Amino acid sequence: MLVEESLPANPTTCSRGIQQHLFSQLQSCNTLKKLFQIHAQIVINGFAQKNYILVKLLSFYVTSGNLTHAIRVFNNIENPSATVWNQMIRGHARSENPRKSVELYNRMVEAEAEPDGFTFSFLLSACARSGLLREGEQVHGRVLANGYCSNVFVQTNLVNLYAMRGGSNGVEYAQRMFDEMGERSVVSWNSLLVGYIRCGDVDGARRIFDEMPERNVVSWTTMIAWCAQNGMCKQALSWFGEMRRAHVELDQVALVSALSACAELGDLSLGRWIHWYIEKRMSVGNQPLLVSLNNALIHMYASCGVIDEAYKVFNKMPWKSTVSWTSIIMGFAKQGRGEEALSVFQSMVSSGVNQVRPDEITFIGVLCACSHAGFVDEGRHLFARMNQTWGISPKIEHYGCMVDLLSRAGFLDEAYRLVETMPIKPNDVVWGALLGGCRIHKNAELASHVAQKLVFELDPDQAVGHLVLLSHVYATAKRQQDVITVRQKMVEMGVRKPPGRSWVQINGVVHDFVAGDSDHKHAPLIYEMLGVITRQTQQQGCKMDVIEAFLDFEE
Repeated sequence: MLVEESLPANPTTCSRGIQQHLFSQLQSCNTLKKLFQIHAQIVINGFAQKNYILVKLLSFYVTSGNLTHAIRVFNNIENPSATVWNQMIRGHARSENPRKSVELYNRMVEAEAEPDGFTFSFLLSACARSGLLREGEQVHGRVLANGYCSNVFVQTNLVNLYAMRGGSNGVEYAQRMFDEMGERSVVSWNSLLVGYIRCGDVDGARRIFDEMPERNVVSWTTMIAWCAQNGMCKQALSWFGEMRRAHVELDQVALVSALSACAELGDLSLGRWIHWYIEKRMSVGNQPLLVSLNNALIHMYASCGVIDEAYKVFNKMPWKSTVSWTSIIMGFAKQGRGEEALSVFQSMVSSGVNQVRPDEITFIGVLCACSHAGFVDEGRHLFARMNQTWGISPKIEHYGCMVDLLSRAGFLDEAYRLVETMPIKPNDVVWGALLGGCRIHKNAELASHVAQKLVFELDPDQAVGHLVLLSHVYATAKRQQDVITVRQKMVEMGVRKPPGRSWVQINGVVHDFVAGDSDHKHAPLIYEMLGVITRQTQQQGCKMDVIEAFLDFEE
């Protein structure tokens, strides 16, 4: 099929006119279908060696992600110009195999085509993306030799190259390149910002961020994502609030990071606002929602205990990744809704989608669901299927889930045999799960045996929690002298269990609580209400062991 616009009547005598016509068609082209039509006309009219037309054709193929078509065109060009080489280097730099850009550059030099600033910019970008620092340094030498050291695009990519190197040396070189720049763009600033973050220099990153004359969505997202990924969730949401007040348009990556922080802090109010923003501002546009954004919504709602809202998001997703399925399974498992978790898992394995299959984390989710719901037989079956059906070798986390499942259900001997025979050395979590079962089922003898192993195998900081748990087992079994002995052992070891903490959101404010804390501004009211609740439970016939209550208070 030909393009809709008519071509000049006499191609033989109007060659220049046809070339100009095809070039203008390429400039206004906005669909692949039309591009294929124009490409056919280029070949039919004998312009397959016209570099200035081919540059435009290759640019469209590269930008649209059709590198395969670009390669076919390029391989048939007898004498590519430097701009043609540049398009191919650029295309490979953006691809899954950016190393190919270096190979193309070497071929370009052999063909005696003259590289320019664009060549070095694309090449440095490829080196940064593929971690080719040595090759990048060689390109830096060529930049100096060819006189492109003042080109702002080349300089920006040099900053990015050394920033991606990581470590103090990398960011030092990046800072040096940055300081030598006569003209800086927001991309230059962002590259240096990433360098400081990659090497863990928080103060340096904040200094660069504060000094930036202009910040775009990448600048804000970089800081928000870094804080969210490193446990500084309050700071992440603080910057997210500043980003909104600065009227910077929120992109999907920023929203993923903010939702992650909301999940960690239990900030359901802000999480709901972000969900509203996504539905009102993003769902109506042409840009499809990232799967990771929907996954973040599922994780946020599940972490805040609103699992039904998470399930609604899950069901509306047009395509679900393994992470999507695993997130909702984990959410149901943590809420003790084992039947729903297993039902979703069965839907996952029978979905027939090739790219979606359970992974190691998925099986942690379904085994946790079995543990919380008491589905012992189902747990045993799934644990066996991991390797037999899916080829996934159980790791320490899976053994921990199975020990927890068996211990909670009272199969303490089977749980202990599993710990003794597992091919991996049990860690403190595995032993802790067994101790937890001993506490539930008041098996002080096995608990004492397990604790002796723990004291010798774990360092004091790891052992302290299990010694406290052992004292609880003894308290439940009315072995008060053993409780005192364990406490004396903890004193001799010089350890103390860190106080428990929790938080709750009220009217948009997150309140943090620490066991035994008296510094909270509402502490008198809190303890007064705690007393009321305790008296109500006692009136309803609930009794707490005096020794265990005393132990909990001490912690």
